[in-house]
Amino acid sequence: MRLFRRGGRTRGAEPSRTGRGEIAEGERHLQSFATSRRGVEAYIEPATTVTATTVVLIAGDGEWTRRRVADPRAARALAERLRIPVYEAAVVGYPQRMREWNRRKAEQERGGRDE
Repeated sequence: MRLFRRGGRTRGAEPSRTGRGEIAEGERHLQSFATSRRGVEAYIEPATTVTATTVVLIAGDGEWTRRRVADPRAARALAERLRIPVYEAAVVGYPQRMREWNRRKAEQERGGRDE
């Protein structure tokens, strides 16, 4: 068993690959989300060793969706086409309305039960 490899790529050095079809489908979903809601903003999430670059769209009421994109440049281009503001999530964080949406949704799923 070899522990170190010479001259080759190391495992995990590249984010998981996303197929063109999946990216195109994701962009259609994001476009649909953005055009059917008010006050939508885009938040770019950088690629990690586990995931590709993603973009989170957050509506004015806090509802949100996340999809993979090819790279940060593609996320910015998408936001420009949709004419929505775009931010880097790692720099500015997420808005409070997103956390409030998650809290309300969790309460609805619990059905008001006490834990």
